[in-house]
Amino acid sequence: QVQLVESGGGLVQAGGSLRLSCAASGGTFSTYAMGWFRQAPGKEREFVARISRNGISTYYADSVKGRFTISRDNTKNTVYLQMNSLKPEDTAVYYCASDRGMKLTTIPQRYDYWGQGTQVTVSS
Repeated sequence: QVQLVESGGGLVQAGGSLRLSCAASGGTFSTYAMGWFRQAPGKEREFVARISRNGISTYYADSVKGRFTISRDNTKNTVYLQMNSLKPEDTAVYYCASDRGMKLTTIPQRYDYWGQGTQVTVSS
């Protein structure tokens, strides 16, 4: 059983930055790909970014490409999401999730374990 705990959310003005962290425990972190998703009120949960097991390969949603950076530190069992140039439409609860599968996927149902989420609010 893998436990994931996000932190780093908060309130920020448009154009600002936040860094989210997701600490993992209960499993072998380096054997999972990791993803970040977000869910705004009344909307479906949507893919944000994904990073491979060794951290070499990353993949982003078009809406965040060039503004967000996903990274991981396997020595600390932690994945990060650096969010720059934030926009009001980035407001959502952000979740990290683990994936033991080998194929890149942006589908939430394909991910195995989820954190509880952290709120990000961007004011205009």
